[in-house]
Amino acid sequence: MKKKFLLLLFGMCLTVSAFAQLTVIKGSVLDATTGEPIPDVTITIEGTQLTTKTNALGEFSFTENIPLGEQILKVEMPDYGTKRFPIVVNEGSTIDLEGITLDYDASDKTDLFIISISDDNLLGDDNGLIDNVSGLLQSSRDVFLNAAAFDFSATFFRPRGLDNANSKVLINGIEMNKQFDGRPQWGNWGGLNDVQRNQEFTPGMTASDYTFGDLAGTNNIMMRASSYRKGGRISYASANRSYQGRVMGSYSSGLLSNGWAYSLLVSRRFGDEGFVEGTLYDANSFFAAVEKKINDKHSINFTGIYAQNRRGRSTAITEEIFNLKGREYNPFWGEIDGKLRNSRTREIEEPIFMLNHYWTISSKTRLNTNVAYQFGEIANSRIDNGGTRLVEFEGQEAFLGGARNPDPLYYQNLPSYHLRFPNPTPANFELAYKAQQEFINDGQLDWRRLYEANGILRNQGGNSLYAIQEDVIDDNQFTVNTILDHEINERIRLNASLNYRALRSENYARMNDLLGGTGYLDVDFFADENDNTISDEIAANLAQSDVRNRNRIVQEGERYKYNYEMNADVVSAFAQAQFNYNKVDFYVGAHVSNTTYQRVGLYENGFFRGGGNNGSFGESDQLDFTNYGVKGGLTYKITGRHLIDVNGSYFTKAPGIRNSFSNARQTNATVIGLESETIQSLDLSYIYRSPLVNARLTAFYAGFQNGSNIGFYFTQGLSGLLLNNADAFVQEITTNIERRNVGIEFGIDAQVTPTIKLKAAGSIGQYIFTNDPNLYLTSVDFDGPLTFGDGTTQLKNFHVSGGPERAVQLGFEYRDPDFWNFGVTANHFSNAYLSISNLARSANFSLDFDGNQNNQYDAEIARQLLKQEQFDDYMLVNVIGGKSWKVGDYFIGFFATINNVFNQQFKTGGFEQSRNANYNRVLEDNSRENGPLFGPRYFYGNGTTYYLNAYVRF
Repeated sequence: MKKKFLLLLFGMCLTVSAFAQLTVIKGSVLDATTGEPIPDVTITIEGTQLTTKTNALGEFSFTENIPLGEQILKVEMPDYGTKRFPIVVNEGSTIDLEGITLDYDASDKTDLFIISISDDNLLGDDNGLIDNVSGLLQSSRDVFLNAAAFDFSATFFRPRGLDNANSKVLINGIEMNKQFDGRPQWGNWGGLNDVQRNQEFTPGMTASDYTFGDLAGTNNIMMRASSYRKGGRISYASANRSYQGRVMGSYSSGLLSNGWAYSLLVSRRFGDEGFVEGTLYDANSFFAAVEKKINDKHSINFTGIYAQNRRGRSTAITEEIFNLKGREYNPFWGEIDGKLRNSRTREIEEPIFMLNHYWTISSKTRLNTNVAYQFGEIANSRIDNGGTRLVEFEGQEAFLGGARNPDPLYYQNLPSYHLRFPNPTPANFELAYKAQQEFINDGQLDWRRLYEANGILRNQGGNSLYAIQEDVIDDNQFTVNTILDHEINERIRLNASLNYRALRSENYARMNDLLGGTGYLDVDFFADENDNTISDEIAANLAQSDVRNRNRIVQEGERYKYNYEMNADVVSAFAQAQFNYNKVDFYVGAHVSNTTYQRVGLYENGFFRGGGNNGSFGESDQLDFTNYGVKGGLTYKITGRHLIDVNGSYFTKAPGIRNSFSNARQTNATVIGLESETIQSLDLSYIYRSPLVNARLTAFYAGFQNGSNIGFYFTQGLSGLLLNNADAFVQEITTNIERRNVGIEFGIDAQVTPTIKLKAAGSIGQYIFTNDPNLYLTSVDFDGPLTFGDGTTQLKNFHVSGGPERAVQLGFEYRDPDFWNFGVTANHFSNAYLSISNLARSANFSLDFDGNQNNQYDAEIARQLLKQEQFDDYMLVNVIGGKSWKVGDYFIGFFATINNVFNQQFKTGGFEQSRNANYNRVLEDNSRENGPLFGPRYFYGNGTTYYLNAYVRF
């Protein structure tokens, strides 16, 4: 008995001793207003990979791998303000932070993201030039990234010179980037603000638990029913930027006692126009998520998203148009029957369905398997003025038709057209004045003239001259993946995933509106209209959109012009190990993927008869890309407050479908010399974190090789061709593009008093081309690929356009204990550049129409003509504020923002036109005393805009 007693006593001593040596950080988190526990709050020991969430009682604890010494504990939760606590960790001690309170954050910046980012990407007629990445950053608490998302975004500023194609957006672990161009389509989940608050953002190439990632970061939007806090929210917003009004209601059950959880949302956004004239807005969004917790190990979640959006578009304008009509002007709309009608609308209707299985295999291993299906279409409308009549002439069929360009911006409608001569006569000035007054007083699309022209032909038994065409992308995409998270031991975690995506995409033109006509002849009236070397019979065959269905009369809702399928399959795998030690945390990751594309032509185009890669009907050659990547990084903890962070990556990336086929609407031809893009990156940061000051300074580098791009435009300045063939609608293919992005970025905020926070952020970068890429043109107007000189374009050391390279912010926030807040930021922007014409910087510029060197060419004058335009600096001041009240069990509040308070005028971007692309014509156009006919086109930023949101939360 004595021996047993001694052994028991000895064991108890060992147990007590072990617990005495255990280092513990624990606590609880409460709502500052209600005093109720807050579940699912994220608790992080900054500078480490240690993170946890509070349980249903609002409690949390850390018991393993806790670093010793001075540390910062961060407490954050969507809809609440973030707090940081300094702690000193001694071995074997217990730190108890019971009763931490968080204040509900009324300044709901998620709403600001939705209106300021995603909607602008639906607005422009030239998508690639205005797209940006700022929307990805909305979930970040980093000072600089916050400024980039909510203050710099109005200028289309791109952090580190990167755009959306360099980011990854996931919903419930499933990648949402489009196969077509690699960009996320924000409109697919627009209007779902209340259910987008649970997000996990991974900046740059740092370690993500879900995917290998990309240079601009990874954002996983978690739309899992059980992740939403119990309660509802009803809100109404008024604005003058994108939409004029928005109403939204949502409710979430939280996890019920029977293991079920659900979340629902419905919203509508509407407006006749935003800040830019005629940009209608008509959007309806629905969301439902249902989850069943089967047991402690298994849970199944279903998510359904329907976000329909119809948006009137606008376009870039020349300086002449800006001076006549201002930055609000939009040529795409006109009035008909007392209503505004935009000829170019973009409609998105692509529902998403997801099924997610969450399996907790053990306390150290979790497996998440996901299946998603997305279908529907994106349709972009425009006026088709190629209407044609079929007649018989001298025993041969011939086509009569083709209508004058109805675009109000057509150069012959403008004053500069009448003053194009070196010495204008009084008659020229009279015509110019008349054109000026007509444009100032109206200058909009004349819908009535289009209907009248069609009516005259209808009465004569003819087809429509004018119609509304829709370019449709009808996608069906299936995705399946599985994501593993395994804790090998207390210091090592393993992340891995397998992914498969299959896309079947139908692409075609659809007759939307005959504008009062009875039908539309499906031929290309402009086919070889200037070529006198071919017979009418040959021209009639070339004109056919589908030679297997000649001279077809199209009705509304039918396909015409082009019709093809695009098949894409992507298989990928990813693995990553994360290591956590007292002084150093580091990670290594790798991925491999295989991507295949194939075009299947459903029409046999008259210019590209037959099948195969040289034809248009049937299957193209299959494009196959095998890609790989490696990345790694470490964080060295000098102390708990001072950290050094470094990240590097090297990977290859398959081109998108858009840049893989030279003219997919008409032919199977693939891009010559197409390769996967190669990317390297490196960034080095110094980070300081304390309860009062939070700061980061980062130097970054990114290099790109083997990039590609395709542009489409009409030009009148091609050399090496007969004079009457110098005009052509061309596809410009640029390959072997090399770029370099370097710079620094910083952010700092200081809580100088309990209610006042000062902040500053900025970025200074340089984003340039580092080589002379290859360039060739294709067109139905000439045979084979057309190259100039050595086949390159001289882009080296020119700047890559896309927002300002430099942006700096100073601001402050005031948060009153009585639940109101107010903030002001001043934002300065500089070093933004015009997008240059590649064709004008090829050998074509110095050659004459016969292909020989131009004898009038002056190299010094040419340098001035080809100098890249840098935009003027500007400053924007933004104001934000809000207030909330607790009334019984309800929270009532509002917040508002005013952007560009002082109505600053500025250019956000633009591009040179390639219509004139040789020395003589560019010199002549730029030398016109009264302005060029084909000068650069610019995107202008909005003036003073506001956003006001009122809500009730229960």
